[in-house]
Amino acid sequence: MYLYKLLDLFFLIFHLLLVIFVLTGWIWKKTRPWHLAIVLLTLASWFILGLKYGMGYCPLTDWHFQVLRNLGETNLPNSYISYIITRFTGITVSQRLVDIVTAGAALGALGTSVKAMFFQKRKKKRP
Repeated sequence: MYLYKLLDLFFLIFHLLLVIFVLTGWIWKKTRPWHLAIVLLTLASWFILGLKYGMGYCPLTDWHFQVLRNLGETNLPNSYISYIITRFTGITVSQRLVDIVTAGAALGALGTSVKAMFFQKRKKKRP
């Protein structure tokens, strides 16, 4: 039981930090290549692995939910973002709304990352 509580805390922190990075990692020049890679991996998971496991599939969510089931959690939502909203606020939000906002944010992060990496004007170095 103690191991599952530790794993729950690990997945909670790691996955939240990853979500935050997906939304903000484009801001810093040094993290932009990593950000683009993570966003592309996230979208590949959702849409390519999603063909087999269901659209929006995320292995981290799957593993975390397995841990939560071992801790006795039931009625887990379809998405990690829904779970986080409910866990921290106690509010259940429409799954469709969560899916739309989540997909929009991820696609926005992808567009912003591509723009920052490839289309932003570079400042000329002064001699």
